[in-house]
Amino acid sequence: MSTAVITGASSGIGAATAKLLATNGYKVIAAARRKGRLEELKKFSSNIEIIELEVTDQISVDNLAAKLKEVKVSLLVNNAGGAFDSASIEKTDPAIWQKTYEVNVIGALRVTKALLPNMRANGESHIVVVTSTAGHAVYENGGSYTSAKHAERAFVQTLRLELNGEPIRITEIAPGMVKTEEFSAVRLG
Repeated sequence: MSTAVITGASSGIGAATAKLLATNGYKVIAAARRKGRLEELKKFSSNIEIIELEVTDQISVDNLAAKLKEVKVSLLVNNAGGAFDSASIEKTDPAIWQKTYEVNVIGALRVTKALLPNMRANGESHIVVVTSTAGHAVYENGGSYTSAKHAERAFVQTLRLELNGEPIRITEIAPGMVKTEEFSAVRLG
């Protein structure tokens, strides 16, 4: 049975991906901050195992990698992310930009870097990064998010070049607007 690790698995695209992969025979490691939501997700399938993870905390990411040391990870879905404001550049708070980069870009970097040795040793593996159409175009009052998603897209393209010739595929999935229970609530307060 192939093992997939999904970050940001407690809701939205991450939870849906965990359910889909579990239904299709993957052993799913669903990782996210909110353990209560992960517990609910775990009830969906015996193929889902949960691990509490904060992608902005290197110790948390290192703990994830340590827990998976004996597991052959064949699929990593870097899905953790979010938007935290809808302010114009003139009125935005730089701390929001920092948080947005930390969660979206640096989080994907931390998890990929931590699991890459495992995936390399496994042979054929696949790294998926869920970005956004906001990484392909910009819009007013979305500077922090569109900038982070553009950076995440550059991360994917760079990683693809750096791993060229190795048996690790790199895929960017850039969804457009997705109806979830939280995205707008968090972004718009």
